[in-house]
Amino acid sequence: MAMGIGRRQFISALGGAAVAWPLAARAQQPTLPVVGYLELYSEGIAPTQVEAFRNGLRETGYVEGRNVVIEFRWADGQYDRYPALAADLVRLRAAVIFATGPVGVRALKAATATIPIVFSMGEDPVAEGIVPSLNRPGGNVTGFTEFGNQLVAKRLGLLMAAVPQAHVLAVLANPTHPNAASEIKDAQTAADAGGRELRVLTASSEGGLEAAFAAMTQQRVGALIVLTDPFLVGRREQIVGLAARNAIPAIYDRREWPADGGLMSFSAVVVQTFHQAGIYVGRILKGGKPADMPVQQSTKFEFVLNLTTAKALGIEMPPSLLAIADEVIE
Repeated sequence: MAMGIGRRQFISALGGAAVAWPLAARAQQPTLPVVGYLELYSEGIAPTQVEAFRNGLRETGYVEGRNVVIEFRWADGQYDRYPALAADLVRLRAAVIFATGPVGVRALKAATATIPIVFSMGEDPVAEGIVPSLNRPGGNVTGFTEFGNQLVAKRLGLLMAAVPQAHVLAVLANPTHPNAASEIKDAQTAADAGGRELRVLTASSEGGLEAAFAAMTQQRVGALIVLTDPFLVGRREQIVGLAARNAIPAIYDRREWPADGGLMSFSAVVVQTFHQAGIYVGRILKGGKPADMPVQQSTKFEFVLNLTTAKALGIEMPPSLLAIADEVIE
């Protein structure tokens, strides 16, 4: 009888151990490192950039869901959301955080002085006070710059070459963008150098866009440059449609615009920057220090023309522009 009780106790104990062992094994499994991804735009606006970032991570041996977790936070173009989103990623104890734009990086720097931060921005990170030096960023921050705010004059020059008869130019800006004033100043300097008048029109709502294009027609604007801004990018379809409806040739900041029917664009190859950022994040996950990783500058740029749109606007592109175009959409 005693033996029978002992057998039952043994079997019961064995069953309990069988349940406990898997639980213990799971508890001992290492937690996957978390990579934060803090983006100014809305989810879905630039999927190729997100995929380029993932590809960069893969090159260093990190695959989302297998040995790393990516926590995305989207600001939806609202700069005031950055502090809360940055604090959220810090609370998650992210191993590294990737961020776009100086406003996002400042929010992260205010939230943590220890978690490594990798950025991608169009601005000069030294002038913005993000890092003290490109070669020796120091601290917990490094990344990539496109110097996109310095490309405004180049875009305006291409626009004037495409539409030489346009003596009145316009710049469309969102006045709430932190760099709107400086980019407008760059556009004004380039317009003055080219002997053109420049009209500044602003919009931060869909109704404001309609009003801005109505003003362009009234002021007989011959060509337009659209500045970089998440609100404007998010209304890409509307802006391209308004430019076509009002027969206003325009140049934009990313190839997605002419791909969607805009006339042309000139920019750094942004997907390359995001790909490199993914590699930097992977290197940091392997033990690299941001202070030892220099801030890199974009070296590859692309000029994209949409000839179908040019024909619809009655524009015959000069051979000189066609010769330097990296991509011609027909």
